[in-house]
Amino acid sequence: MFKYRQAWIAWLLMPVFFSCATYHERAQSYYDGLQTNNYQQAERSLDKNKLIQARRNRLLYYMEKGYVSHLLHQYDTSNTYFNLADNFTEGPRNGAWDIAVGTLTNPMMQTYRGEDFEIFLVHYYKALNYLYLGKKEDALVEARRITLSNNEQRDKFNDKSSRYSQDAFALIIQGLLYEGDNDINNAFISYRNAADLFLRQPNHTYYGVALPLQLQQDLLRMATLLGFTDQVTEYQQKLGISYQAQPVSDGGELVLFLENGTAPYKKQDDYFFTLIKNEAGFFFTNSSKLITVPVNFSVGIDASKLSVSDFNVFRLAMPSYVVRPLANAQFSVTVDSVAMGMVNTIEDINYIATNTLSERALKDISLALSRLLVKKIAEKQVKDKNQTAGDILQAVNLLVEKADTRNWQSLPAQISYIRVPLKKGENKVEIKTGGNTAATITVQGNGGLQFYNYRRMQ
Repeated sequence: MFKYRQAWIAWLLMPVFFSCATYHERAQSYYDGLQTNNYQQAERSLDKNKLIQARRNRLLYYMEKGYVSHLLHQYDTSNTYFNLADNFTEGPRNGAWDIAVGTLTNPMMQTYRGEDFEIFLVHYYKALNYLYLGKKEDALVEARRITLSNNEQRDKFNDKSSRYSQDAFALIIQGLLYEGDNDINNAFISYRNAADLFLRQPNHTYYGVALPLQLQQDLLRMATLLGFTDQVTEYQQKLGISYQAQPVSDGGELVLFLENGTAPYKKQDDYFFTLIKNEAGFFFTNSSKLITVPVNFSVGIDASKLSVSDFNVFRLAMPSYVVRPLANAQFSVTVDSVAMGMVNTIEDINYIATNTLSERALKDISLALSRLLVKKIAEKQVKDKNQTAGDILQAVNLLVEKADTRNWQSLPAQISYIRVPLKKGENKVEIKTGGNTAATITVQGNGGLQFYNYRRMQ
């Protein structure tokens, strides 16, 4: 009977070797198309991928579909999907059934709600799409929605300076959108809010990005235009610079966003913990006893019926990011063969992704281990009645245990920007990497503020 049970469990576990692929691996053909700049092929792969189109992954599908449509210059279609993504994130959070599914199986089976920074990047691409479609008013609506998203983010972390409580990049985008509409007062407020985020941090660096010089200049320029002499004096002192007004170019300016590399993707890491009890209560600890995590009883565990002796080792599957190498060549820009100033980095998605995941690691580990404990309790209850059935349940639980390795993986790794002056009429703008021309665009100087984004995948 024992040998029969072993054979039965071994047969049951065979699929585990075929079901452990991560989200990244199962969507590889789509991402391969993007990496080779074959966007039409990538879109076809996306539309054929059943995993991304699964109901629980529909937010990922909306974001990926919106982004690949953006790359294909299908800006109206792109915003159709980004609006669906927006509506989804603003809808009700995961219900009891969704949470139960995650507890009984794994987090990959729950509805994907998106990383916080992903939501801000939806605003960025939507605003660009609207501008490219000539819908400035809709782009300004997006600017106002950035305020709402930032307020929600601030409330989520009680505006702690040590957490990702606001998005500086989104505030800079907001300021540029307002400035493009000649709304100098709101542009000043946005730039000031962004600068204050940096100034609150050690070395004036917020999530891997140093306070951009361009932001400093824009803040002081808006304050000067508004006649806010006290603010000019205050921020010159805080920033350690002396502002000198520059002549306004006849053709206006081009704000050029330079998107480099590809965002990190998630992989699965396995860890092993045991259950312990001391005078403070029940805890999980790893073999070296260096990590101690409290049991989260909110998942439905009855502490009065919990016994350490009933359980052995817990195998925990957790996600971690794989950061892809970035090309060493730096961006530079010329206009009509004249070299422009320095390009400023304003968003480091590599840094934000890895650090926000690390910041919530203890909470995530506690919840995941407590979820495993619920399964272990169920296994014991079944084994007490029927050993074979209990062994089968144990095998099934082992089979379905997976880390949630989903994320919006087509995003750039970093975003930089530069403002370049334009003359009236035709301007030849060259984007260079390592001295070699990567792209050339022709911009008609019209006296206003124009926008353009360029993506380098590798």
